[in-house]
Amino acid sequence: MIDPVAFQIGPVAVRWYGIIIDTAFIAGTLLAYYHAVKSNVRTDHLLNLIILIIPSALIGARLYYVIFNWHEYVYSPLEALAIWHGGLAIHGGLLGSTLAGYFYIRKHKLDFWQYADVFAPSVILGQALGRWGNFINQEAYGTPVTRDFISHFPAFIQKQMFIQGQYRHPTFLYESAWDFLVFLFLLFFFRRKRFPGQIMLLYLALYSLGRFFIEGLRTDSEMLGPIRLAQLVSLILITLSFFIYYKKTTAKNQT
Repeated sequence: MIDPVAFQIGPVAVRWYGIIIDTAFIAGTLLAYYHAVKSNVRTDHLLNLIILIIPSALIGARLYYVIFNWHEYVYSPLEALAIWHGGLAIHGGLLGSTLAGYFYIRKHKLDFWQYADVFAPSVILGQALGRWGNFINQEAYGTPVTRDFISHFPAFIQKQMFIQGQYRHPTFLYESAWDFLVFLFLLFFFRRKRFPGQIMLLYLALYSLGRFFIEGLRTDSEMLGPIRLAQLVSLILITLSFFIYYKKTTAKNQT
């Protein structure tokens, strides 16, 4: 098992999870700035949004996870603040950052979809990197697999996916790989977009499609009765994305 602590600074343990999340935020910020410059989007507002969105995403991601896993924290509520132990839900982060960004954009009378397009590739890149934090913490893994199946993966993944006496589906890797493919597609499509919001809508639909299927292999899904919550949210996002995409495409064709 990989030590989740990268190094110590006196009494402070610096964890791989935090390093990976910070790297994801830095990479996403640089990429968003690049796309803002290329798209003639005001970078002062972009940087203000990033300062607002990053803590909102972390708070939203943690709240979402804690609410649906409250049984883990009811007797130790202070542990809910220990995000370095893992437990950040992507959908909660998206909700928190979107709400914070929306109110800022509305206050300053900016184009919501224009800024959403700038952020979309950065978000999916951050997700692709962030899943490796789950790998270090042995989170977001899947159902048991045979030794023959896991032998097709590199040795370091095999060792880390040996959990509770069984090899597990490396679902973190499936999602990271899917997210990276979506990221490459969005990069390719960015300069070919036909209307504001197209990149963000493609991101929501494509990410959700992959998440729906990968979630079915996981063992740690938040549940809403008999339904996996992430699958339900994914279906909602796919449907909503297609609906808005259709409306925007129709409006574009009529102009």
